[in-house]
Amino acid sequence: MKTIKSLALAFVATIMLATSAAVAAPVTTSAQRFSNQQVARQVRKELVTLPYYGVFDNLAYRVDNSMVTLYGQVLRPSTRSDAARRVAKIAGVNRVVNNIKVLPLSSFDDAIRRRTYRAVFGAGSLYRYALGANPSIHIVVDRGRVALEGVVANKMDSQLAYIAASGVLGVFEVQNNLRFERGEAR
Repeated sequence: MKTIKSLALAFVATIMLATSAAVAAPVTTSAQRFSNQQVARQVRKELVTLPYYGVFDNLAYRVDNSMVTLYGQVLRPSTRSDAARRVAKIAGVNRVVNNIKVLPLSSFDDAIRRRTYRAVFGAGSLYRYALGANPSIHIVVDRGRVALEGVVANKMDSQLAYIAASGVLGVFEVQNNLRFERGEAR
């Protein structure tokens, strides 16, 4: 009889622990996903309208509930701090983690930036990606290494940009991180 009571008590205790764990587990509801999407749209808007955000900067972000993590590389320290300050003011954002890297000052890298800009946007029909206030191709140069970031229409444009950047004098390496609008496979 004692064994049955102790088994029943253990069973009830197990059920209570499982229930409390299930209740305490975070659940992503459709309202939270919608809120994350709203916050993400607002974060993107704030980042692309930064006053000194340009073709030689690259900013990215991730939204997790009320926390926003910022990534990327920028030329100016003020762009890094402005990005975090603007994102922190968005409704629904409780915490901002700023992992944006400020690129080192270098006249060598500045020369590579200018030459790469001319080579990429002067190649074929790629000039259209430089139009507008926020170009869709960003050129990040760090110690002679070039990273192409952003979005292009198709794989051919991505390859043209890569080939143009690879031919620039003084470039040690080119990393092609360009994504395609149409979802083509790399």
